[in-house]
Amino acid sequence: MSIQSKATYMRYLLLTIIFSYCTIPIDNKSNPGQDLENLVQFYWDFQTKEYPMFATQVGANTANDQLGSFRLEDYERRGSVYDSLLKVLDSWELSGLTKNQAIEYQLIRYQLKDHVSSVQYKSYLMPLLADAGFHISFAFLPSYTPFETVEDYENYISRLKQFPGYVTQHIQLLKQGLELGITQPKVIFEGYEVTYRTHMIDDPAASTFYEPFRQITLELDQESLAVLQAEAQQAVMQVIEGYRSFGRFMEEEYIPQTRTDLGASSLPNGEAYYQQRIDHFTTLKLTAKQVHELGLEEVSRIKAEMVVVMEEVGFTGELKEFISVLRKDPQFYAKDPAELIAYASLLSKKADAALPRFFGKLPRQPYGVAPVPVHLAPKYTGGRYIPADINSASPGYFWVNTYDLPSRPFYVLPALTLHEAVPGHHLQFALSQELTGFSPFRKNLYISAFGEGWGLYSEYLGKEMGIYEDPYADFGRLTYEMWRACRLVVDTGIHAFGWTREEVLQYMTDHTALSIHEITTETDRYISWPGQALSYKLGELKIKELRLKAQNSLGAAFNLREFHDVILSQGTLTLPILEEVVDHYIDENINR
Repeated sequence: MSIQSKATYMRYLLLTIIFSYCTIPIDNKSNPGQDLENLVQFYWDFQTKEYPMFATQVGANTANDQLGSFRLEDYERRGSVYDSLLKVLDSWELSGLTKNQAIEYQLIRYQLKDHVSSVQYKSYLMPLLADAGFHISFAFLPSYTPFETVEDYENYISRLKQFPGYVTQHIQLLKQGLELGITQPKVIFEGYEVTYRTHMIDDPAASTFYEPFRQITLELDQESLAVLQAEAQQAVMQVIEGYRSFGRFMEEEYIPQTRTDLGASSLPNGEAYYQQRIDHFTTLKLTAKQVHELGLEEVSRIKAEMVVVMEEVGFTGELKEFISVLRKDPQFYAKDPAELIAYASLLSKKADAALPRFFGKLPRQPYGVAPVPVHLAPKYTGGRYIPADINSASPGYFWVNTYDLPSRPFYVLPALTLHEAVPGHHLQFALSQELTGFSPFRKNLYISAFGEGWGLYSEYLGKEMGIYEDPYADFGRLTYEMWRACRLVVDTGIHAFGWTREEVLQYMTDHTALSIHEITTETDRYISWPGQALSYKLGELKIKELRLKAQNSLGAAFNLREFHDVILSQGTLTLPILEEVVDHYIDENINR
């Protein structure tokens, strides 16, 4: 087949795919930019149709009464669509694309490759992580559902009623995983019962899912309100039964049969799967061995910096001894949850005040500070950013975990705040949503190497912002950086080199000042989510590398505010694309 004939065939294939699922105007002429726009629009419409809860989260409120279908055949059907779209993309000539279109092309291709890999390795048969899962995500539903009309409440009730079937579909996926040997390791499920037993209550009015009905602001007469609330309680009872069904399956069938080996390499075709996870989460071409060795180098470098800070405060023992003292000293721990939240709030406002000196463009969307919900907290990380749709009435949130206060030291909170709130994830997410001239796909995409790399770089930037007011806070920054460097060592250790859970726990205990509780929850997270932990350090190193490159190239013309605006100007990117963006910025400004 000639190149011209192949191109014509692939354009025909794209038309066939599109018209099979939805109607999008498409120009049959040879117009690569328009074809790309149509393909991206089709992909976005397909995703919001196939995943209605995701659609609600991003403000596409077209199926707010649906949960979607998650049967084995659904994943295979979607995989066929993704594979066809990827083949279309790979057939195109790129010479006719603008710079922004070329970026969009690379990003949609990156996303489609991951979808295709998910089907290839059947990772959808493991819809559970140590701190996440379909049943955990469902508990977020009240927080992003719009409640402005009676129809909104009725749509929400409809979704609650569908939850038992939603559970059944996922149980079937998990059963198929058991048959094929594609499961999570048994060890990550220690304490996992809190993620479903919290919802297994007798009084539906006390449920998280009933919260929207406690303070309805609609103008309803008492009879209509009573009917709506009664229907809601009946629906919540169905949700509770769904969680009970899931709990029985987990404890009686699934957990007893899960694998005892930890690493992804023990899964069917596991070595190739882990390499694909490295490729996806780092967006770089690195082997597990290269990542592991880089991690060891970073651990050694950061350890030397930690020793300097230790000596600065006058401690004369070994680093391990200093860390042990920090873990036990009551001055570094809150007396109650309110004290921890108050300190996080203070740090957030201090970071807010410093932003104009480091950024030329700031978002309009605000954010709040709140505790991690009780149904998540025991197995959850120390903090996390929860974004909100830019067009909704909700702010973003910096969640702080107040569970087990002796595991939440003050000295790591400045770094955590910078990472999760500003200038980290809130700034990044909100600015991305406010981009103009970009597709919804582009504005809502999240690439871990960029996003988490930016979060870790934000912790580093806190030194220049004046956020670390004493050596202990700076030591907290270093222990967080050490934590991310250790991830390069232990993630590859688990999934490529046969490390045990005990080896990981000991390595993290010896090299970071994290609490033992946090080390344990984090270790289980790395075991359950191969490769994701690699993205932080590798992303941060790339951003630092590009900043130094720009400084050296531009000299006196280098402007830090401008550089940061450039980094965040294109939304989320792969690291190679980010380097292209910065190189273009340097070329444009080198002689000004």
